[in-house]
Amino acid sequence: MSLSLLNVRLLSIMRTPKEAISEILGRIEPITDTEAVPIKEAAGRILSEQVVSDVNLPPFEKSMMDGYAVRAEDATDGPWSLRKLGESRAGEAFEGAVGPGECIAIYTGAEMPAGANAVVMVERTREDGAGLMHSEGQVPPFQNVAHKGEVLAEGRSVLAAGRRLTPVDLALLAAVGCDPVPVFRRPRVSILTTGDELVPAGTKPGPSQIREGNTVFLAAAAKEAGVELLEIGIVADSRELLESAFERAFEAGDVLITTGGVSMGKYDLVGPCLEAIGTEPVLHKVAIKPGKPIWFGVRGKKPVFGLPGNPVSSLLGFEVFVRPALVRLSGGAAEDQAPRIAIGRWNGGSKSAAEREINLPVAVTVGEDGVPLLTPVPWKGSADVAGLSSAAGFGIVPAGTTVECGALIRWRPFACGSTGGW
Repeated sequence: MSLSLLNVRLLSIMRTPKEAISEILGRIEPITDTEAVPIKEAAGRILSEQVVSDVNLPPFEKSMMDGYAVRAEDATDGPWSLRKLGESRAGEAFEGAVGPGECIAIYTGAEMPAGANAVVMVERTREDGAGLMHSEGQVPPFQNVAHKGEVLAEGRSVLAAGRRLTPVDLALLAAVGCDPVPVFRRPRVSILTTGDELVPAGTKPGPSQIREGNTVFLAAAAKEAGVELLEIGIVADSRELLESAFERAFEAGDVLITTGGVSMGKYDLVGPCLEAIGTEPVLHKVAIKPGKPIWFGVRGKKPVFGLPGNPVSSLLGFEVFVRPALVRLSGGAAEDQAPRIAIGRWNGGSKSAAEREINLPVAVTVGEDGVPLLTPVPWKGSADVAGLSSAAGFGIVPAGTTVECGALIRWRPFACGSTGGW
């Protein structure tokens, strides 16, 4: 069998969504190039090395309250008084030691003085003009004291490679002196859409024309996934122009994402043009609705995703197949490579799926039991981006099943924010 006939045969096989995701991820090799970025610019980047603490946190025995540092053995059951020697505040510790019958004023975050082993809250004390602190009641050892290294010990691993850094992570990295931060290089992505009828958003459509919005969405979603965007634009339905644009995208970047031109019509040229410039086709049909004609291939180590032109199909294809691939390519942890799925309660009529998994746009609110309530929104199919704007995600009806009102089902939250009250 010739290679071209084999390709046709492979592309004619319709994969389940699970099979397609597995096949896609299996053909993608993570980027290993790394760079160091200033900590202020590291949010959303993927850590390329394990980070180890170079300090103990706290770095000393520390007061957790404003009050007085005392020896617990001096704080008996009845009333007691201690002579105040001085004070310890954050950044300026008391230099002496606390002996029997003595104390110092201490403030939150300050280092405990030698000899003291507990802190009495200021609310439980009274200080007179003679320099005595008065209180009553027993004080256990180490009350209101944080021990050296109890939060984080020197030499301990704090974050593993593959983690996408959150703002909280940056605070932790700062505490252990990790600046600049070692991260993987971001994948460089080009996003192109095809169609003679398409014009940019800022252009008034003429006869037989329509404004193009897929690249706008895909660019925003890809950026949220942590990539570097290269070329974004429209290419006419011309073999010569398409092949030239695809060549340029492969030369400049790591990933090509296209929309439109992936079905079986006369002017669906994306697949043939990609194959003409040396792209190996891997799959073309996925048992998912909307979005069955998804094209995926690789040129060398560089993946290309051909998403359908209808906007809802394009959005769904990105969330289910492209986003996990971008996470893997970026060096993200394995658990982050799965499509994002949540559980909710179906709040619509009976829905059945035959051979393909059905994804229905839903508004999401919180049910009385705390479970997300998934209410289908009115929409008119995969071209209805207006209807989609009132949804917060897709409710999933698996192939070969029927979903009834009140059933718990899986749903796909939209990536860039949400609507519908969720």
